[in-house]
Amino acid sequence: MASSEYLVEVKDLKEYFPIKTGFFGTTPLKAVDGVSFNIKPGETLGLVGESGCGKTTVGRTLLRLYKPTGGEFYFDGQLVDDKNITDLRRQMQMVFQDPYSSLNPRMTVEDIIGEPLDVHKLYSNKAERREKILHLMELVGLNAEHATRYAHEFSGGQRQRIGIARALAVNPRFIVCDEPVSALDVSIQAQVINMFEDLQEKLGVAYLFIAHDLLVVHHISQRIAVMYLGRIVEIADSDELNTHPIHPYTLSLLSAVPIPDPKIAKESKRIILDGDVPSPMHMPTGCPFRTRCRYATEHCAQECPSLTDRGNGHMVACFEK
Repeated sequence: MASSEYLVEVKDLKEYFPIKTGFFGTTPLKAVDGVSFNIKPGETLGLVGESGCGKTTVGRTLLRLYKPTGGEFYFDGQLVDDKNITDLRRQMQMVFQDPYSSLNPRMTVEDIIGEPLDVHKLYSNKAERREKILHLMELVGLNAEHATRYAHEFSGGQRQRIGIARALAVNPRFIVCDEPVSALDVSIQAQVINMFEDLQEKLGVAYLFIAHDLLVVHHISQRIAVMYLGRIVEIADSDELNTHPIHPYTLSLLSAVPIPDPKIAKESKRIILDGDVPSPMHMPTGCPFRTRCRYATEHCAQECPSLTDRGNGHMVACFEK
């Protein structure tokens, strides 16, 4: 197996869903259209963008929950395909967005967390299984007496902790966090995010952290990728992206972040984009953002910009900026 400085390498990932049009015809819905990024061991890459831009589809396609239409995904230097995905499942896990629907209501917490241990046969006897489950519960801040309860007896934050314990059961090296805090209230969000950071320090796990909230992503991520209509338009270190955004879409996203200081908030101008997001079934020619961009030119309509380095690894897909 080839060694690589990156744990996760994604090259030109594509995910098209065929949508029926008429009796016999189908049109491809381009949910993800040529996405590339890398994640180092123990690093967090934040993935942000508005609803429907393909963030969740990227995460699910990496874990082969959807079969990719095209592109390559390397995990620790090894090409992931249908033949070896079963063996690699232990090293890649996912924390789902909705803690209410991602847990089986008929199973106790002990069975939910223990299921990955059963599937991968990671214990030699029942006592060892229970010991591992109680250790995982302690790791995510749940009491041992919760083990015999069912999912409906817990609050949203506790359910998300159960989901995180389930993901950690197989000692993964990479976790896709699909908006893990969006269904939780603010005080619980802070607890869960701090827990993610503590787990990363203890276990050295890498995250792909998908979220809407730019403040949350900036806090937890070392690097941030901004996605629009199935493509990554900007990727940079989190501090660099927040202080020196370049792409017009990133500028509009950052202008929408609420500012706690009322004086500064009054002086700052919100960038409001014209029009609506185009349908991924009928993508505009050239740059997908050009229909809403005030800097768009004829060049943008003819050719789609690729990510180019603007210094210090700050990659931007834009001709005009």
